[in-house]
Amino acid sequence: MRAADAATILRMLIVALVVYLIVIRYDALITVLLFVVATALDAVDGYLAAWQASGYRLGFLTYARASIGRDRLAMSRASKYKSISAKQSGFGPRMDVAGDRFAEYAMWVVFAAVSIIPLFIVMAVIFIHSIADAMMGARGTSSHMRTRFAKAVYTSNASRGLINVLKIATFGYLMLVYIDAYPMVYGYVLMYALFAFIAVRGAAEIIEGAR
Repeated sequence: MRAADAATILRMLIVALVVYLIVIRYDALITVLLFVVATALDAVDGYLAAWQASGYRLGFLTYARASIGRDRLAMSRASKYKSISAKQSGFGPRMDVAGDRFAEYAMWVVFAAVSIIPLFIVMAVIFIHSIADAMMGARGTSSHMRTRFAKAVYTSNASRGLINVLKIATFGYLMLVYIDAYPMVYGYVLMYALFAFIAVRGAAEIIEGAR
């Protein structure tokens, strides 16, 4: 098993634990911190895949500089090793998508189950992702996107960073709402902001897949 796939599996197990802690209303700080760790592992698995493909020579700082687009040489090296990794294992990118979907669906579903958010939001998110995944299935992974719109709102580092920040902020705050009775008004603002961004990113996938 690749190190990146092991990180994805670990991420899914941590998310499952977070769901359990939410249901039993365990300590909010610990629950939120575990969710942050699980989200951070989403970034780590990309590095681990490139690191293994490089023969364990790719440094984390080199990969980090490439990820934020501040070092052209680092970007070239990281891109080379990510390409090698993708060729070595077509399973890896799909495993990463599975981990993303599981982590996100688990959060939407548990908060709908405890009546924090409306069910129609959960159904809409699942619908958007299902159509987008089906449209992009024939293209392999989202890294093959070519349109400027798709690259800007889906594959860019800024977009990926923003969606993860929104997930942490939204689901982390909803944990505080359910466990520690924080006011829900801010939760609605975050929830609809996250949903709007998911819809835009989903539209990018659908448009790209339909080309």
